Amino acid sequence: MKLNLMTRTCTKCKGSIPDSEELDPKAATYPCCNNCWSQWKEYRVMVMNEMRLDMSLPDHRKVLKKHEKIFVGVLTPEGDIVDFSDEKNRKPDVQNPM
Repeated sequence: MKLNLMTRTCTKCKGSIPDSEELDPKAATYPCCNNCWSQWKEYRVMVMNEMRLDMSLPDHRKVLKKHEKIFVGVLTPEGDIVDFSDEKNRKPDVQNPM
């Protein structure tokens, strides 16, 4: 019997994530691959330190959540939600020559 496994696309690196790969529950909501999620976990410490965020304060937790969404690619820095139903948003960013 052959299993037909679907793949998901990481919102950060745009790589495919096999359904057989177990993701962190928070990362799976985007979905974000394990490699990118581990990068986020390192980066979030820097964000908390640089911005002097106190996780006991609700407003500071909201700021960190916003940076999480920007990091994984579901929110732009301006606060716009990225529409992944549009295929061009699923492709890696193209570097514009200066």
